[in-house]
Parts: sequence; structure tokens; C-alpha cells
Amino acid sequence: MSSESTTPDGRHTPARPTPLAGGEVFRSPDAGTVTVLDFWRYAMPDLRTNTTRGLLAEFLVHRAVGAEQRNAEWESFDVLAPDGLKIEVKTSAYLQAWGQRRLSEIRFSRLRGRIWTPEAGDAAEQSYNADVYVFALHTARTHAAYDPLDVGQWCFHVASRAVVEATGQASLGLTSVRRLCGEPVGYGELAERIRGCALRPLPFPGATTEAVDTAEAAPVDA
Repeated sequence: MSSESTTPDGRHTPARPTPLAGGEVFRSPDAGTVTVLDFWRYAMPDLRTNTTRGLLAEFLVHRAVGAEQRNAEWESFDVLAPDGLKIEVKTSAYLQAWGQRRLSEIRFSRLRGRIWTPEAGDAAEQSYNADVYVFALHTARTHAAYDPLDVGQWCFHVASRAVVEATGQASLGLTSVRRLCGEPVGYGELAERIRGCALRPLPFPGATTEAVDTAEAAPVDA
């Protein structure tokens, strides 16, 4: 829950929210006993949907780097590490929550965005706004094998902003991501790879930012 304060210039500024535990009850004489947990079950019953899977990947990165709180929705990056490192998380998967004739082509989109602030609104130009980019891929290829709670089914490619920005692209397919980032890591090695890429201005040895695939299939996830 949060309250509101009014600044000298008349802006309405919310206080930092207190995290909910799930047992809080909605106040209504007609709704019966409905809790925040009931709402969460309604809003996120399936961790495979595109929106929720993206939030799940952000959560995993958040936990890996020891972030203290979730970023606000309007921030220009997804996770703020305790040392101030800005991290953007992009997700994709072979399987979706609907029926498919074939596995999805892997693509990571919206690498650039306009910075927004309450004071100035949207920036005039799109930009690359994170220090490190994490490309999170859910690797399950059959629904029988897909386990949303198995963190081991994720692999993570990681690149510095310099590497991503050098492509000049707003989205990248898996071939380009592999070329730029090298081998992926599992969750246990993710924090170390993020720290390493934050200090690395250039791609892995032998990588190039020149040959980027710009005509792969449409984006799967944000």
C-alpha cells in the first residue's frame, strides 16, 4: 500500500509502496472475503504467457544480482543492481501458451526505447538505456517437458551496452545474439557473467557486430 504527497509545484507523488504479502483482504461488503492472493492467482495463473514469462525472467535476474526492489514500470531498464548497474532483460521461447504449427523463431525485440520522466515526458530520440543486456531464452521444445518452475530450462546470453549499441538494431535474432555474446550461461553463473560484461567494452573474441541478421521472423516476446 502507498500514500501520496504533494510537492511545492503541485505534483502528486506516490510514496514508495509497501510490498504486499498476499493475505490482505479487499474491502467490500458485497465481494465476500477476497484476498490479494486471489487476485494474483487470477492475473498470473500461467507462467508461460508472454507477459508473465517476461516478468519471471526479470525476477530471476533481479534475484541473481541481489537487487533490493523492483523497478517502476516506466523506468527505461528492467533491473537496478545494488551497485547501480542498469540491466535490461529480454525474453523469448520456442513454445507459447497457444497452439503452434511449429516452434517459434527466437527474436529479442525493443532493445531501444525512449526515456520517460514525469517532468519531461518522453525523450525525443530512442536510445539504448541499460549498461548490460540479458537475453533470456526458455529452452523447452515440447509442452510435456515445459516446467515453468524449473529454472534450469532457462539459458542466458549477456552483452554489454557497447556491444548491443554497436549493432544499431532495435531487435536481434538468436543467431546474432549468439555471435555477439558467445556461449550462454545457466542461472548459477548469471550474476558473474553480468558483472563481467559490465566491464567488457567489446564482444567475445572472434565476435563481430557487422553481420547482424535483420530479416528473421517476427518477435516472439518483449
